[in-house]
Amino acid sequence: MRKTAPRLRLAGALAAALMLGGIATGPTAQADERHGKEPTLADLAQRHGRYFGSATDNPELVDEPYKALLGSEFDRITPGNGMKWYATEPQQGVFDFSQGDEIVNLARANRQKVRGHTLVWHSQLPEWLTGREWTAPELRAVLKKHIQAEVRHYRGKVFAWDVVNEAFNEDGTYRESVFYKTLGPGYIADALRWAHQADPRVKLYLNDYNIEAVGPKSDAYYKLAKELKAKGVPLHGIGLQAHLALQYGYPSTLEDNLRRFSRLGLDTALTEVDIRMQLPATDEKLAQQAEWYRDLTEACLAVRRCVGITLWDYTDKYSWIPAFFPGEGAALPWDEQLGRKPAYFAIREALGGR
Repeated sequence: MRKTAPRLRLAGALAAALMLGGIATGPTAQADERHGKEPTLADLAQRHGRYFGSATDNPELVDEPYKALLGSEFDRITPGNGMKWYATEPQQGVFDFSQGDEIVNLARANRQKVRGHTLVWHSQLPEWLTGREWTAPELRAVLKKHIQAEVRHYRGKVFAWDVVNEAFNEDGTYRESVFYKTLGPGYIADALRWAHQADPRVKLYLNDYNIEAVGPKSDAYYKLAKELKAKGVPLHGIGLQAHLALQYGYPSTLEDNLRRFSRLGLDTALTEVDIRMQLPATDEKLAQQAEWYRDLTEACLAVRRCVGITLWDYTDKYSWIPAFFPGEGAALPWDEQLGRKPAYFAIREALGGR
């Protein structure tokens, strides 16, 4: 387990942020720098064989300064909502890929790659799916059709899929989703097989929150992944969402956890990173947040098969946190004005930038 870094680093991150803040905060200054020789976070990550990405969502794409930074700082994009079931199959058998297509086209224009998110999840399902009872054969056919239609549509356009999202409870038991209750735990292996049939080249992941540290929930994924690999089920990676909160403490066993999944022959990725705090934000909280972002980045760099990091959108302006956690926020490395926070500089330093 990697030891906590010296507190002196906190002061260093703050000093760098304050020193550079006067000349490099706000979209105009950042645009000037991007036209110079300063490497982006994605550039720095690529030097380590990693990617550095951001989630985004369709309503945000009318914000030109936001879109410009999204297109220049990152080399991967994850659609926050546009590929979920409610958006892609709003009526049974009627598919609408327009939202996902918009983000795929944006990524292509910016020479970025797209992470597909997500094929099977208990949440954000259309009413036609949740509003009735299904027999196991009926739901199995519906699930297979949905997965394969979407994966085929995006074949060659995404590099990875979060196939099954949030399958376990905190204690490591299976979440009682409509899929689990009707089909049993075998729906996970089936979903992976069906996705692989539809696109044999795409990387297939299981993805969840609160699995950053070694514990009951991550143990459940480790056990499942080991079983799936032993059966030859096409599973290529584990996505650790990394939605963290300062008040709950840093997952100090993250690096060990990444490493044990690597030993199974799996890639790992930090897929939905944000680090929220109880508002108001203070210099002390921002410094602690910066330290955590640094530690997360260094943990990924320390494990060869940790392939990359994705922020769950890069700016507080479009963070999901305040709407879901009242009184909390300031979770991302850019503020609401697209200015760089101490967390940005901490990530940059961890990646070897200056």
